Amino acid sequence: MEEHKIFIGQEFPDVKAFRNAIKEAAIAQHFELRVIKSDLIRYIAKCSIGDCPWRIRAVKISNSSKFTIRSLEPTHTCGCDAQNGHHQASIDWIVRFIEERLRDNINYKPKDISHDIEKQYGITIPYKQAWRAKERGLEAIYGSSEEGYCLLPSFCDQIKKSNPGTVAEVYTACADNQFQRLFVSFYASIFGFLNGCLPIVGLGGLQLKSKYLGTLLAATSFDADGGLFPLAFAVVDMDNDESWMWFLSELHKALEMNTQSMPQFTFLSDGSKGIVDALNRKFPSSFHAVCMRHLTESIGKEFKNSRLVHLLWQAAYATSILTFKDKLAEIEDMSTEAAKWLQKYPPHSWALLYFDGKRYGHFSSNVEEFNKWITEACELPVIQVIEKIYSKLTTMFEERCSKSKSWTSVLAPSAEKQLEEAVNLASSYQALQSDEFEFEIISADRSDIVNIGTHCCSCRYWQLYGIPCSHAVAALLSCKKDPYAFVVKYYTVENFRETYMPKLHPIPRKIELKRPGQILVNEEMQVVRPPKFRRPPGRPEKKRICTYDINREKHAVRCSKCNQTGHYKTTCKVEFAERL
Repeated sequence: MEEHKIFIGQEFPDVKAFRNAIKEAAIAQHFELRVIKSDLIRYIAKCSIGDCPWRIRAVKISNSSKFTIRSLEPTHTCGCDAQNGHHQASIDWIVRFIEERLRDNINYKPKDISHDIEKQYGITIPYKQAWRAKERGLEAIYGSSEEGYCLLPSFCDQIKKSNPGTVAEVYTACADNQFQRLFVSFYASIFGFLNGCLPIVGLGGLQLKSKYLGTLLAATSFDADGGLFPLAFAVVDMDNDESWMWFLSELHKALEMNTQSMPQFTFLSDGSKGIVDALNRKFPSSFHAVCMRHLTESIGKEFKNSRLVHLLWQAAYATSILTFKDKLAEIEDMSTEAAKWLQKYPPHSWALLYFDGKRYGHFSSNVEEFNKWITEACELPVIQVIEKIYSKLTTMFEERCSKSKSWTSVLAPSAEKQLEEAVNLASSYQALQSDEFEFEIISADRSDIVNIGTHCCSCRYWQLYGIPCSHAVAALLSCKKDPYAFVVKYYTVENFRETYMPKLHPIPRKIELKRPGQILVNEEMQVVRPPKFRRPPGRPEKKRICTYDINREKHAVRCSKCNQTGHYKTTCKVEFAERL
C-alpha cells in the first residue's frame, strides 16, 4: 500500500511514531516483524521468515527527539502472503485504527471492526479481540467507568449551580461510599411539565451496558402537540421494587417543591407490582394504566398471534360495553389460554371504557422513544449518559421553542387538525336542542346525545380526548358557541410555548471537571466508588441450551452395594451401617 511505504532518510517525530509506522507497514504489506533491538535511541528489525533478506535500522537524531531510517533492505523473498491473522495487529493497534470511527459512532460493532480491518489490510482478527479493542477504545475516548462515578458529586453540584432549581443528587452506601442511585430532573423539565404538558407520566427502564451495568429509570410526558417530554431520570445499581419506590419518592419531592397543589396525574407503565405499589404510596390520588404497547407486545410474544394483538387493541379502544365484550369473546374463541392470560390485567387498568382517569387518547407511554436517545450511550460511563440526555434536551427545547413562534392557530397542530376535521363533519349533521345544554345530533347512520354543560357526548370522544367531537361541534355551532373555547387548555399553543419557555444553561463537560484547580480538587466532596455489582470481564457469552437436554428424562442413579436408587456406593448408608 502506497501510504505505508518506508525509505532511507525518512524521519519520524519520535520513537513511538516510528514504531507505529513500521507496524502499520508490516500489517499492510503482509509480513511479520522480528525485532532484534528496540530502545529509545535505536531500532533494528528483520522479516521473521529466516531466509528473507528484508531488514531495517533506524536511530535517534542527535539533539532531537526525531527518529530516522539509516539503512533498509526493502526486498522480500518470503512472498508476503496475506494471512488469517497478524502478530503486529495487537489490541493497541486496533484501538488506533478505530478511535476516530468510535468518536463518530459509539455503536461501532466488533463485527464491523473486523470487516473494516479485513477490507483495508486483508487480515482477519478474532471477534473477541475486536470486542476488547472497542472496550479499550471507548475508555481511551470517554474515560473509565470508575472515573465517571468519582466525578459524579462534582458534576451534579455544577449542574445545580448552572441550572438553579434543578434536582441532581447522588446516593451511596453509607459504609464504603459505593454508588447506589442517581436522580436528575432539570428545572426546565419540571416547570415545562407542570405548566404546559398533559398530566400524563410514562414510567419505564432501560438496562445499561457499561462496565458496572445498572438501569436507567425514566419519567416522561406529552406536550400539547403529542411530542415526547422527558421529566426526570435516574440511574440505579439494581432494578427492583425498592429502586422504583425511591425513584417515585424523589419525583414526588421534585414536583411538590414547584407547585402549591399536586395535580391529579395519570401514570402509564408496564404494570409491574413494584411500580403499582410505589404509585399507591407516593401518588395515592392519581390513576394508573398499563401501557398498551407493553401489553400487546407481551401477548404477541407469548402466543405468537398477530390477530390476538389486533383484537386486544380494538378492545382497548372500545367505547361501548357491547363492543368490548364482543372483542373479548373473539379473543377467547381464538385462544382460551390467551383469554386466561389477559385476566392478570383487570379491564380498568388498560381498557378505555373502564378507566377512571383521563388519558387524552394516549394508550402507551413514550419512554421507548426516550430510551432511543441514549441507546448509543448505554456502554459509556454514567456522566456521558447524563451529557447525552442534556444535549438532546437542549436541542429539543431550542427547536420546539423556535418552531412554535411561527404558529398562528389557537391549538397545537395535531389538535388543530382534529378539531378542523370535526368541524367539517359537523356541517352535515342536524342538531335538535332539548334544553339549554342538551342536544340530539342526527347524522346519516346514527344519533348522539350531547351535553355542552358537562362536556359529554354519547360517543364518549369528547370526554376521553378533551377535544369536542363532530357531534359536540354541531351542537356548539347551532347555539353560536366557539368550539375552541371547549378544548382543554393542554392542547393550546399558549401551553406549548409555556412548556418550552425555560432555558437550559450549559453544564460542564467531563474534561472541564478534570482541569487542575477545578472543582474536582475539593476535599469536602465525597468520593463515590463504583457499584458493588459489575459485568464479568471479557465478552459476554451466550449460553445455548439444547432443547433435547431439557425435555430428556433424567437418569436414576443406582447403588451397586444395596441395589437401591437415589445414591451411589460411596454414600451408601447400608455399607456404613455394616462397617459399624
